[in-house]
Amino acid sequence: MTSTSPAATDGSATPSYRTKLPSLTGLRFIAAALVFFFHATFSDPPMNPFADQSWEEGFRWLFSKAGWMGVSFFFVLSGFVLTWSARPGDTVTGFWRRRLLKIFPNHVVMWALAMVLFAGAMTPVSAWLPNLFLIHSWFPQHETFISVNPPSWSLCSELLFYLLFPFLLRPVLRIKERALWVWAAAMVAGMLGVQLVTDFLMPQHPPTPEGFGVSLWEFWFGYNFPPVRMFEFVLGMILARLVMTGAAPRVRIVPAALLCVVGYAAAMVVPFLYGLNLMTVIPIALLICAVARADVEGTRTVLRGRTMQWLGEVSFGFYLAQYVVMYSIRTSLMDERLFSPLPAVLVLLGFFFATLLAGWLLLVCVERPVMRRWARPAARTAPREEEEPQPVPALR
Repeated sequence: MTSTSPAATDGSATPSYRTKLPSLTGLRFIAAALVFFFHATFSDPPMNPFADQSWEEGFRWLFSKAGWMGVSFFFVLSGFVLTWSARPGDTVTGFWRRRLLKIFPNHVVMWALAMVLFAGAMTPVSAWLPNLFLIHSWFPQHETFISVNPPSWSLCSELLFYLLFPFLLRPVLRIKERALWVWAAAMVAGMLGVQLVTDFLMPQHPPTPEGFGVSLWEFWFGYNFPPVRMFEFVLGMILARLVMTGAAPRVRIVPAALLCVVGYAAAMVVPFLYGLNLMTVIPIALLICAVARADVEGTRTVLRGRTMQWLGEVSFGFYLAQYVVMYSIRTSLMDERLFSPLPAVLVLLGFFFATLLAGWLLLVCVERPVMRRWARPAARTAPREEEEPQPVPALR
């Protein structure tokens, strides 16, 4: 395994996209599973299959912060991986093409399925059209930013990340090594600032339909509004620099994972807004750095196994398919029926494997064929011998 590119003398570093990070691929599925079990706790819409009230409440309590943590992990990981794998000869349009082809085909397929199966009958054009183009979480109306296929709201933020990444990469790569920790702390401080603004300046009414205990405006601005999630993305970019330069903390995977558990527990007791991502982002950052360092150093991890690699590759489709699969089965096939504890657990496992199947189908029938066909630019004619090929600056 090759090592990361060494830091330049001025403190900058060049990402080594030849260095694979398979353990981070495996870790992606754990984050997607957290979001799955979070959505499975919902009673309205009727996802939670437990008839026993104590089991229903216990299940909802256990995974009450799982969705927030899983999405925050994906946002930080996006910044990390894109920075790590940035290609020196890439162009802005080439980068944008690959990222759009990565997210839009799967999204459009699940959007169409959701519209046919349930959303079309209850979603106005003012909601489903922005959803189709992944701009719906820019709107503060609940029926818009949580519409059609609800997990797709996070793709609005990812789309913003992809749009801005080419213009953020060079400034991040130019940060001096000694200043990286200052900038990382600034990103966390920015996240705190967002929640303080949300807490003290956003309107207190109306309440969220989900019963989160905050207003609709607070939930939208503090969690769904794409610009406020840029802090997590840029933090991920800085973390990649920290690992590249060898300045990342020497925290091992197990202690970092335990810190994630501690952060999760803290998120369960602090006020709602501060538990969305603030309590877990530092443990997530440490875990990503620890896992990446393990791959760079060639350390064997469970996350590098064949099964976890397959699950990691399926994770994006799994994430997009989960709501459509669960909602369709619960409402159309089960008529919202509730079950005693053991059958309810089996129902959840059935949902899980049905969603895995849907995610795999998206991977092999949509994502891979599209990426193979259109992700690479057309082959160019080789330059004549007397012509000197000119170097292409990174993401010009």
